Amino acid sequence: MNQSKIRRTAVVVAVAALLPVSLAACSDAGGDTKAAPPSAAGDQARTGTPSEEAMTGDRPFGPACAGVPKEGAGSFDGMAQDPVATAASNNPALSTLVTAVKTAGLVDTLNNAEGITVFAPTNDAFAKIPKADLDKVLADKATLTKVLTYHIVGRRLAPKQLENGSFETLQKGVITTRGSGEEYTVNDSSKVVCGNVETANAHVYIVDTVLMPE
Repeated sequence: MNQSKIRRTAVVVAVAALLPVSLAACSDAGGDTKAAPPSAAGDQARTGTPSEEAMTGDRPFGPACAGVPKEGAGSFDGMAQDPVATAASNNPALSTLVTAVKTAGLVDTLNNAEGITVFAPTNDAFAKIPKADLDKVLADKATLTKVLTYHIVGRRLAPKQLENGSFETLQKGVITTRGSGEEYTVNDSSKVVCGNVETANAHVYIVDTVLMPE
């Protein structure tokens, strides 16, 4: 009888000794799960490092992008909703280009095109041309049309394709592109100052020099 009581006492003591250890283990496991669930770790990783989309260039880039309105029809989101000629008309930096497109009668042509790329000169790009020469071009619809259509490629071009490219334009001439990352030039002279801009029907690269066909 005494031996039986001794055995029961020993079992109780052993269980009592193990119980805190088991509870601590459960508590540690629960704490680990709560502190770093797989989804939370993934969210933290996505927040702390650039997304794959950003790293592959699926966003506008370049110094002139800072001047694009943050909201409204002239913002990147706004331009993405409109065809390219309409989208350009909402960007104050492209007002000279828009005037030239209207003068040449190309608004409907550009807005109705599908899957094109436009290298769009800024107002400053047009300002590099002597005023007398620019006025002469603007007054000659045939020449103006050739110049403008030289800025258009009949398919969408991603930044990666500009690294070492040669493309036929709607004017039937050829433009060449060079560069990498977020720095590209067209015809070795015109720099892309805000690239990878989406409109409803076109990819747009805003450039700092007007391209002239041969």
